Amino acid sequence: MLCKRIVVALDVKNGQVVKGVNFDNLSENGNPLELAVKYQQNGADEIIFLDISACLEKRKTLLQLAEKVSEKLSIPFTVGGGVSSVSDATELFKNGADKVFINSAALNNPELIKKLAMKCGSANIIVAVDSRLQNSEYKVYSSAGKKQTPYELAEWCLKAQELGAGELMITSIDRDGTRKGFDLDMLGRLTDKISIPIIISGGAGSMNDFKKAFENGADAALGAGVFHSNTFTPNTLKLFLKEEKINVRL
Repeated sequence: MLCKRIVVALDVKNGQVVKGVNFDNLSENGNPLELAVKYQQNGADEIIFLDISACLEKRKTLLQLAEKVSEKLSIPFTVGGGVSSVSDATELFKNGADKVFINSAALNNPELIKKLAMKCGSANIIVAVDSRLQNSEYKVYSSAGKKQTPYELAEWCLKAQELGAGELMITSIDRDGTRKGFDLDMLGRLTDKISIPIIISGGAGSMNDFKKAFENGADAALGAGVFHSNTFTPNTLKLFLKEEKINVRL
């Protein structure tokens, strides 16, 4: 059985790690390179960097940071934010990224998923999906949660899988930064339909939240504010999960 993974998210804006609530009200939390090294030492399985300004401000992604991070980290790291072409992705891989993720660009041009999978390998491509509950349906949003798309969650995730995504990262906009727990209903609408790994994101507030996510089918669970605030470390979380019979890598 594959180990469940603890993923730490570092949202980067103007060179600083930031965190907000419901994709808004951002506050600074420190230097991304220093935090990445800290979380590796504290037991994170993977780090995900998102340039949260790239999609809206059309800035280039974190090429320089990726290069610096690759020199310091031995655990896998993913970079995203404004990746809109195969050349964007290949530049990030050349600078040391292990995986890239795409979000708005895939919604605007779904064939990009297929092109990236063919050029870079499916296992290295994560499709990030931001979703919000509306009238009992989970709708997919683009542009950092600002723009509703025509897609329903499961519909878009199935399409992304069919086009070659190697992994999905699903984020509840409603739960983001609230620490009220992951949206297990959102997760449950996918687990019997999707065969590729699912990372769940948005709402982590306690160690029990991670346990419930894994018991309900998540392959990986992502935390940000709960780690930035030192509520607990990835290592402490893993020891708890191990005691709860969740298969994690210590």
